[in-house]
Amino acid sequence: MDAGLKRELEAKVYAGERLTREDGIALYESDDLAWLGGLAHHVRTQKNGDVVHFNVNRHLNMTNVCSASCAYCSFQRKPGEKDAYTMRIEEAVRLAKAMESESLTELHIVNGLHPTLPWRYYPRSLKELKAALPNVSLKAFTATEIHWFERISGLTASEILDELIDAGLESLTGGGAEIFDWEVRQHIVDHDTHWEDWSRIHRLAHEKGLKTPATMLYGHIEEPRHRVDHVLRLRELQDETGGFQVFIPLRYQHDFHDSKDGKVRNRLMDRTEMATGAEALKTFAVSRLLFDNVPHVKVFWVMHGVTTAQLALSHGADDMDGSVVEYKITHDADNFGTPNKLGRDDLLQLIRDAGFRPVERNTRYEVIREYDGPDLMRRETPQAMRL
Repeated sequence: MDAGLKRELEAKVYAGERLTREDGIALYESDDLAWLGGLAHHVRTQKNGDVVHFNVNRHLNMTNVCSASCAYCSFQRKPGEKDAYTMRIEEAVRLAKAMESESLTELHIVNGLHPTLPWRYYPRSLKELKAALPNVSLKAFTATEIHWFERISGLTASEILDELIDAGLESLTGGGAEIFDWEVRQHIVDHDTHWEDWSRIHRLAHEKGLKTPATMLYGHIEEPRHRVDHVLRLRELQDETGGFQVFIPLRYQHDFHDSKDGKVRNRLMDRTEMATGAEALKTFAVSRLLFDNVPHVKVFWVMHGVTTAQLALSHGADDMDGSVVEYKITHDADNFGTPNKLGRDDLLQLIRDAGFRPVERNTRYEVIREYDGPDLMRRETPQAMRL
């Protein structure tokens, strides 16, 4: 990037001007990660100060049986396969109750597109989970699942969302977005929920008062221009609805052959390499700069590792999700030592060590508790990195 363009982009950011598609592509072409991170950090500080948000959540996947076979997915199983499972609702409730300790505030529910489970299973599961955990927010189902529910129920997405909200739904999840551009999407997904239906369903959710997250799966066969296009589609929808609370870049994961049945389900492996830490930080920075109308950018430490997650907090991210415990969808494909669980104290330490002030939130980004910031005395002398 030449010095003149660099000065022009920097001036636009500091003036609060909206960046264009061409600006986004130019930012991705820059190799000056310190400069990109500084611009993104300026924007995140303008929006969120020195705060890093986190929540105490757990993930619940009630079935991994799926009618789709997406090219990147190691989670899905076909009926009758080894490791295929579907929980009875009573079993899901029992498992969720066992997760209730540590002042749990959110249950995050995503499943496969089960070919034979009846529609009634899903609202009933939410209703019984909410009855068992009345103080826990239910963040459940991707737009892809809602689209699947339309097919198996004969109901409209509007009717489905109304029934799920009545059963206790407080937010959709952001999954199923992957990369929206058809040039890439046709090679990575094996279902028919594309941008038109994904955006339709989130628009409906926003009209009904739900606030939702949005995601992007990056670091596979897409190019930076596809990432820019993805963010700008979301930015335009956000201009319309204002319903997105947070944007979550998700790093594509290789499958390291550690599934119990020995199968490699990830069909992209021979064509891809996982994004490096530097590419991840660039993606966070450019996303924060482009997506100017979403309040938060989250780094999901499970998919980035804790060290890269800490660095992302200085490259545009202001949310570190979450306490988790077991994340089946990608963790089995992770071979870089990410822990299964970070508790509240672990997250507080990581956030403070990165130089920020932790704030515990709920699903709606309402503050539950504010904590002291980093120990300034500790910063006066070099410290060993805590792993």
